[in-house]
Amino acid sequence: MSPFSFFQRESLSELARQLELGAYSPVVEFKGLVTGVDNVRYDVALSPTFIEVSRTHIARLIAKAGNVEDLLNAKAVQSYRDAQVGAPRQGQGSDVTDFKRLLSDLQVAALNRAKNDNNTSLDLLGRVAILKFLRTELSEQFASTLERLRAKVKAYEGPRHTGGGKVVELREACAAFQLGKKTVLRKAGHELFHTLREVEKETLIRMRRSLFGSSEGPGYDLFVNQLIFTENGRDDHMNAEHYVMFGNFDKDPDRYPRILELARGFLASLELTIDQDYDDLLAYPENAQELVGNGVPEESSAKGKAQRVLLDEWTELLEREGALEYIVAAYETAAMLQEYSPAINAQQLKHGLISREERARVESLMQEQSKLSPATFQNALRRVAGVRGADRGKIAGRFLRDFMRYHRDLRRLELLNSLMDQVSVITNDKLRSLSEINSTLYEFLLPEEEKPAEERVIHHVILKADIRDSTTLTRTLFERGLNPASYFSLNFFEPINKLLPKYDASKVFIEGDAVILALFEREGEPGFGVAKTCVLAREMISIVKAYNQKSEKDGLPTLELGIGISYQDSAPMYLMDGSSRIMISKALNESDRLSSCHKGARKVLNGTQGLFSVYTFQTVEDDVTGGNPDEFLMRYNIGGIHISEEAFVKLQHEISLQAFDMKVPTMWPNEAVRIHTGLVPVGSGLFHRIVVREGRVPRVEALDLSLKRWTERRYFEVCTNESIYEFVEHRLKPGAVPMHA
Repeated sequence: MSPFSFFQRESLSELARQLELGAYSPVVEFKGLVTGVDNVRYDVALSPTFIEVSRTHIARLIAKAGNVEDLLNAKAVQSYRDAQVGAPRQGQGSDVTDFKRLLSDLQVAALNRAKNDNNTSLDLLGRVAILKFLRTELSEQFASTLERLRAKVKAYEGPRHTGGGKVVELREACAAFQLGKKTVLRKAGHELFHTLREVEKETLIRMRRSLFGSSEGPGYDLFVNQLIFTENGRDDHMNAEHYVMFGNFDKDPDRYPRILELARGFLASLELTIDQDYDDLLAYPENAQELVGNGVPEESSAKGKAQRVLLDEWTELLEREGALEYIVAAYETAAMLQEYSPAINAQQLKHGLISREERARVESLMQEQSKLSPATFQNALRRVAGVRGADRGKIAGRFLRDFMRYHRDLRRLELLNSLMDQVSVITNDKLRSLSEINSTLYEFLLPEEEKPAEERVIHHVILKADIRDSTTLTRTLFERGLNPASYFSLNFFEPINKLLPKYDASKVFIEGDAVILALFEREGEPGFGVAKTCVLAREMISIVKAYNQKSEKDGLPTLELGIGISYQDSAPMYLMDGSSRIMISKALNESDRLSSCHKGARKVLNGTQGLFSVYTFQTVEDDVTGGNPDEFLMRYNIGGIHISEEAFVKLQHEISLQAFDMKVPTMWPNEAVRIHTGLVPVGSGLFHRIVVREGRVPRVEALDLSLKRWTERRYFEVCTNESIYEFVEHRLKPGAVPMHA
């Protein structure tokens, strides 16, 4: 039978209509951020100074909470920390004042960064990362302190020490410290929370109001939660001090899950018409006043009379379930913890106020320890027995509010833990470097630690220059007793290397028959990445042609080159191979395809391509491919520069391009040739002209490249034939008569 079956549902529902209940559900998510190197969590690096001072401060809190400060004096603690992280910087202490100042400065820096990027998620990310670090350090510093105690015990047990009494004292202190881990961490965590709350009240609230117009925003309520330094929100002392101490044993009727079930049922019995989840209603502590007047309803009004009826129902429910006497005992126990704990377990004290059997055990423990006076416990027994009538209703109403406060904060803690799982606080230098070069690292530094502004890479261009038929060329050189390595070096790689500083280009990779270069566009710089790459590619082609002329005179074989240029509207990614960085970019693969030359196309054309050096053909109908059409393209590129369509679009934004049509011979009669031309600034007042041919991709027969029809696809070539440039220069002269190239 349901515990609510006795309720007069119609009257309760009628009473509930007079109530105005609120609801609360903590919902926070990181927006506009990129995940880190593991593609799952957000990488965060915190201020090294803050980390250093925090560790020392937490170590001192741990020693103080564990009553081992005299055994591990401040000098010893500082020496140990110095050995781990290095001595503090001059002028920086590590007491609570310095910790509080740095904590405030770091969080203000996070707020300023969020303002600059117009994204409050950056501030929330910094706050979550700081809390995760502090929580981790609590455990790590406890382990470090225990290690130091054990080392000291071992040192006093050595042959140099003869003080047996000191050894016993150290052993006892070490054992007590280890057994009291939960208490030590709770006390140290309470001190940290107190400092966090002071910084919030004194600085951060006003700072948020100044920057964003509101001191409160979604998510900030997560950081003013008494439970943030507890393990899963379950701590008898914390609950007793700030909420109410729930039962821990399966048989206890006041366990949190059981009370939650009862509270949900109580709300269900009211048949509320509002469309809200019961847990959201129970996470709004003000509803305790609205429902039961916090245990003392004002019955002079109709609403107060309704609250009295609901309070009586709630009280009777708790009594019938056997929970109310445990709740009464829990409130009395809270006042005794400072005197009797940890000698007597908090739950044992509570049960001693309820059960005669447990009471006998508690009194026996008090007799065994002369320091524990039974007077306080006996007074509490009398008060528990004296709670009757209206007093029980007051406690039931108070309990509903305390339960709701705890339920709300527990939900906040669960969400905060979930957010912490999404954050990786990086302290490993290798991972930090890897995340930084991939532009996935969020650094929160103190103002004095901020690095000089480094221009952030926002776009990049990849150029691949591929030597044609290098295997045959190498074999020919070997057969003639020549050195292929020196040949490629002198005729290709060394001349190309001399060009790199001129265009601020970087070598990504070099192999026997190819070189891959990258040009980066950085934040705040003029964006001429594609234009400069096109000029660099033209100069590379010219250099190879000049060396080929010399090689022909010397009776040496010549080089045939094909260049592909691809643009990516983002920074490249990197992976680490030991200390080497390996670039990851879709532009690498695309530049490889653009620089390639199909053997079948080369065989058919065989140097008959005329003024142009790049062609793209389609050999399969679009509706037949069933996949990526690019896979069925045939490319020709001998001595040419093939750029991607994305690179051409970017080029149009970089420089002013003039477009006009030309009548020139191509592979097919009457093919329309559209060219685009413009001047590229290359520094020191110098400008280079480039001409880009816009071609249409023909549908051809694969065997002989005979034209079947024109498709709508386009391809782009940076022209290298000097005749084209002469034609363009003539065409652009004022009053020039059109000429044919």
